[in-house]
Amino acid sequence: MADKKTFYITTPIYYPSGRLTIGNAYTTIAADVMARYKRSQGYDTFFLTGTDEHGLKIEQKAEQQGIKPQEFVDSMAADYKKLWKSLDISYDKFIRTTDEQHVKGVQKIFERLLKQGDIYLGEYTGWYSVEDEEYFTESQLAEVYRDTAGKVVGGKAPSGHKVQLVKEPSYFFKMSKYADRLYRYYQDHPEFILPNSREKEMVNNFIKPGLEDLSVTRTTVSWGIPVPSDPKHVVYVWIDALSNYITALGYGSADDSLFEKYWPADVHLVGKEIVRFHTIYWPIMLMALDLPLPKHIIGHGWVLMKDGKMSKSKGNAVYPESITSRYGVDALRYYLMRALPFGSDGIFTPEDFVERVNYDLANDLGNLLNRTVSMINQYQMGLVKPVSEQDELGKNLAETAHKVINSYQQEMDTLHFTQAIDDIWQLVSRANKYIDETAPWILNKEDKKNDLARVMANLAESLRIIALLIAPIMTRTAGEIYKQLGLDWNNSAQKQLAFGGYNWNIKVAAKAQPIYPRLKPEEEIKYIKDEMAKAKPKKQSRSEKEQSKEITIDDFAKIKIQVGQILAVEPVKGSNKLLQFQLDFGAGNKRQILSGIRKYYPEASELVGKKVLAVTNLKPRKMLGKLSQGMLLSSEKAGQVKLAIVGDEHEIGAELG
Repeated sequence: MADKKTFYITTPIYYPSGRLTIGNAYTTIAADVMARYKRSQGYDTFFLTGTDEHGLKIEQKAEQQGIKPQEFVDSMAADYKKLWKSLDISYDKFIRTTDEQHVKGVQKIFERLLKQGDIYLGEYTGWYSVEDEEYFTESQLAEVYRDTAGKVVGGKAPSGHKVQLVKEPSYFFKMSKYADRLYRYYQDHPEFILPNSREKEMVNNFIKPGLEDLSVTRTTVSWGIPVPSDPKHVVYVWIDALSNYITALGYGSADDSLFEKYWPADVHLVGKEIVRFHTIYWPIMLMALDLPLPKHIIGHGWVLMKDGKMSKSKGNAVYPESITSRYGVDALRYYLMRALPFGSDGIFTPEDFVERVNYDLANDLGNLLNRTVSMINQYQMGLVKPVSEQDELGKNLAETAHKVINSYQQEMDTLHFTQAIDDIWQLVSRANKYIDETAPWILNKEDKKNDLARVMANLAESLRIIALLIAPIMTRTAGEIYKQLGLDWNNSAQKQLAFGGYNWNIKVAAKAQPIYPRLKPEEEIKYIKDEMAKAKPKKQSRSEKEQSKEITIDDFAKIKIQVGQILAVEPVKGSNKLLQFQLDFGAGNKRQILSGIRKYYPEASELVGKKVLAVTNLKPRKMLGKLSQGMLLSSEKAGQVKLAIVGDEHEIGAELG
């Protein structure tokens, strides 16, 4: 027996720093739809998703919660898996970049590229955004801040997040070496990047202006994969995260059978904001490793709101759980795949969502199933009888089904999900019209039993085909249709994708059940808007804003700032940021204070004996299980933090005032 055809599809691996919105779910649902479709076509399918778990932002999130980074990402990965399970995501593997197999694979990749001269040591200077986990040149910043001498001292990334200047030794990958080869590959493989407009963006904005070599390690971040030959450096996201697509298959490990079986990937599915990394950085890495490139990289659009991108701060974020808990999983999956044209941006509105559920799912599909099952029970005691011969209306219905199946398969093969669903609904509409054309109630009244049996069988057969077509998109609804038709989803004889492919002689459910009850628009639109509003941070009143800008002398008097002498200092185990200080504030007042300045003082022992300023009447709090009894004062300029150190003329315990 010949081996099955394989199909390998991936999503990006998500950065686990917060809750996922329907925008994130959109990518994963789309990949799941494609994976399910390919399985139904007989392909040996492998579907990969996961989490990108390293970086400074993760370190900071963990320290804010007083836990280790590994604990933080363990918790977030569990939450993401729980969400995907609730959305019926049928991934074959969930990769985490903290997995041992991935870590070892990345280290082997890095050392190979280093050994063959594609990676070299240099120095990196750039403006870094913690929130974006990305570096920017001065010209790329959306805003630039200058001092009185005109020197750039800060700014904002294109996202609006603050940046800080970072200078550090770094290993660089020779992107420039492969630029011409990549451009030729684009020309020879016009379907490598889809839609084609994304390829033009890459060529005009990045390749033609000239590719710069890429910084691929960090020394100022410690939560990452260490470079084996130079452990001061950790591998940065470009090699770490992108390599997941091959390390998940065992590349670089003793057992690479999955890699041999499934690589190259058929589809990398990504949002348009990360197309550059997947269509420039990733293929160049693969070229350097002498590996084949993925067949297609598809950059889909964004799920937008009326007022732009989805954002918690705008109060327009929609979380999947808010929708699925009230309307079911399939309603969300259906809406995202039909209402938002794949490859383009689409706008989500509560009004459109409710309308789609009511008209498409409750009226069109729901009524078709309800009427069909009810009539079969009423007119034929629940039995669907086999059809021996078709009349013209029956032939017309069969022809519609045949055309729909062919068109649907063409659209699904190219990930045109909206058009594929439009095809399915042509059959839904035709079947509803068929009821009106044949008028089964009149056939029953006139005792035309053969004609009536044919109509009932044709309606049941239409619904069987519809269930098979919607199954990759609406997994539960397809099963419910089969159940009400008296069919068994696991019976392969009942899953032939051809009109007339099943010879009916079966009883339907004794009573039709509504699969999508009709919604009350005003009530449901209000519910969704209320859920969106919950995500918005509380807005300060005008008086609160004014109060936050200025404090009174009485407010300041509440703060107790004293001179303390550092007796001892050491790094906090399990943290890459915290230092633990023992300080003397005089009169027997000794305190322990934790401060997140470790990276600014690599030789922290040199601080012993220094006098510093500290707030000493803060409520003590625990950080990583250690008590911190105050706060050390410091200053920040151009991304560098310095403790507020005072001279010997200031006595230990003296209050600032």
